Amino acid sequence: MIRISLVIATYNRAEQLLATLRSVVEQSLAPEAWECVVVDNNSTDATRERVVALCAEHPTLNIRYIFEPEQGLSAARNAGIGAAGGDIIAFVDDDERIVPDFLSAYIDLFDAMPEAMAAGGRIIAEYPTGRPRWMSRYAEQPIANPMHYGNSVCLFPAGKIPGGGNMAFRREALNRVGIFDTTLGRTGKRLIGGEESDLFERMAAVGIRPYYVPRAVMYHIIPSEKLTEEYFARLCYNTGVSQRRRAELHDRVARLYVGEVAKWCATLMLCLVHRPAQSRYLLMMRHAISRGIWSDVEAAR
Repeated sequence: MIRISLVIATYNRAEQLLATLRSVVEQSLAPEAWECVVVDNNSTDATRERVVALCAEHPTLNIRYIFEPEQGLSAARNAGIGAAGGDIIAFVDDDERIVPDFLSAYIDLFDAMPEAMAAGGRIIAEYPTGRPRWMSRYAEQPIANPMHYGNSVCLFPAGKIPGGGNMAFRREALNRVGIFDTTLGRTGKRLIGGEESDLFERMAAVGIRPYYVPRAVMYHIIPSEKLTEEYFARLCYNTGVSQRRRAELHDRVARLYVGEVAKWCATLMLCLVHRPAQSRYLLMMRHAISRGIWSDVEAAR
């Protein structure tokens, strides 16, 4: 019986996806207890051929390919939820690799804690070309979202939520609060986000808090093209746009503005204790996010 469904949404990343799937096929959980649903979000590269070939290599594993023509990460994830057969649904992205105990760690958590409705695991940033000197732990957050809250299962700290590339839910929780908002989330090459934050905010409103599962380790692979100044500025700008959209959805735009002013004060203080290159990127990050927050949300790039 399928206990857990792993959903991977992908768009034009055939080679990176294959690396992710190579880690999926190494799962220690009994094959009959899990499945992997790969959602091709309208790719134009060799995604389908790569997935079909990998499935042929591992005929005893339940890896399924589905095609979702509606462009957008939220739409693709929602399609994966609809196709999933497990009562627990986990998500990873197509630029990651997971440890062999990844799925069993989530099964153990939900089995041991019937009250748990949502969870997330550890995220380790991996830089094949090296971690740049300009990167502080603050500037690293929008790029890699590293996450570590100790070595024991616990509730996520107040104000913190799982990363979108390493999270799991009971189906019951999604039935209760709804699925991903398709007005949020990346669409093609557009870097709008916020769909996970919106989902966890809706969960918090009904009393659902996520658990941190340290054994569910995911390595987020950051290629050199995501370490350019242009990409960083564009990502941060769209982070601001995403924050504005979510604030409008939840009627708290004024609070967002006040919070951004406070973050500017904190950023200026941080610049006093960081190297010049790091401080430059901190200021770039804050400026780009602020531009996104105060921009016309329809003009997001």
